Amino acid sequence: MTNHDNWFQFQNIDEVDSPALIVYPERVSENIERLKKTVSAVNLLRPHVKTQKNIEASKLIISQGINKLKCATIAEAEMLGMCEAKDVLLAYQPLKAKFLRLLNVMEAYPKTKYSCLVDNVQTAQMISDLFRSSSVYASNKELRMPVCIDLNVGMNRTGIKPELAYHLYKEILNLPSLQFMAFHAYDGHNRDMDVVERAAHCDRDFKEAEQLRDRIEQEGHDFPLLIAGGSPTFAIHSSRRNVECSPGTFIFWDKGYHDALPEQDFLYAALVLSRVISLPDESKICIDLGHKSIASENELLKRAYFLNAPDLKPIGQNEEHMIIEVGKGHNYKIGDAFFALPIHICPTVALYDHATIIENGKASGSWKIIARDRKINY
Repeated sequence: MTNHDNWFQFQNIDEVDSPALIVYPERVSENIERLKKTVSAVNLLRPHVKTQKNIEASKLIISQGINKLKCATIAEAEMLGMCEAKDVLLAYQPLKAKFLRLLNVMEAYPKTKYSCLVDNVQTAQMISDLFRSSSVYASNKELRMPVCIDLNVGMNRTGIKPELAYHLYKEILNLPSLQFMAFHAYDGHNRDMDVVERAAHCDRDFKEAEQLRDRIEQEGHDFPLLIAGGSPTFAIHSSRRNVECSPGTFIFWDKGYHDALPEQDFLYAALVLSRVISLPDESKICIDLGHKSIASENELLKRAYFLNAPDLKPIGQNEEHMIIEVGKGHNYKIGDAFFALPIHICPTVALYDHATIIENGKASGSWKIIARDRKINY
């Protein structure tokens, strides 16, 4: 595939309004191929779809033989049902209203096997009771709701500590409508720049989780599945026994992970097109790249990297505008285009209702970001 320095340029740029989310499907497909080559077998993969949030990219994943997927919202879960994904984990512990929505999705998309997370007995009991009274169960009383126990391995966000999870595991085995599927652990806090240090950090964090799995096997049960890792650690976890790995950002990649994870070679496949809309004074330009156009949770200088003007440094940003100091005597003019590479692509994608697609060097259509909203149908 073409991989020249100006890969992001396209012919009919004047036909595309800005700011615009731009996606390059050829690069998306290449990233999926590179993901598959990172692990020893495709069945080790359960990619997270939180980054792309659209049907087309999800179908590209499925078309390359990856049949297990992970999501964070009911809209993403329904999107994957629309794709006829075989196996979908809602990597979120639902409260009652959310679980009732998940049941509706399960009924609407019966070709997809759905599961979700739990980290306490109360929620497990609630899920068991609601599932048993659902139309999904009524249609087949042999069914059980698959659940994964969410482990806290240092992220300190959700999950139960591994040393306390054995009791929850036993309780789930005794609940009539639940099926224990796996342990789940997300170690997003583990971002050591050096991959050797990162691997050692993973081993320390997962020591008790591995002891828990060993204990269950020693009691005569099957060695439990572990679903673990995001982009920084999925390749490390892929060497564990009976594991599925869940990177998400790989599909579009971003400047943040490019800089933080030097051993990974995914391609930039999405960016934001922006233009100069005003010249406030002789040393400044204003572009249409506001808070509503690119993820802005980081400090100002860590929000965008301009591929065709890497020395640009913003000095201010508002909802619809970004101000950049460029110095006196600059040559920028109204309408000049910038290709902004997000430092964090996932929340950037969620700011747009569609992405403009670049194929064969031209803007040739769009992908709807169908799961950016909290609800599609259910």
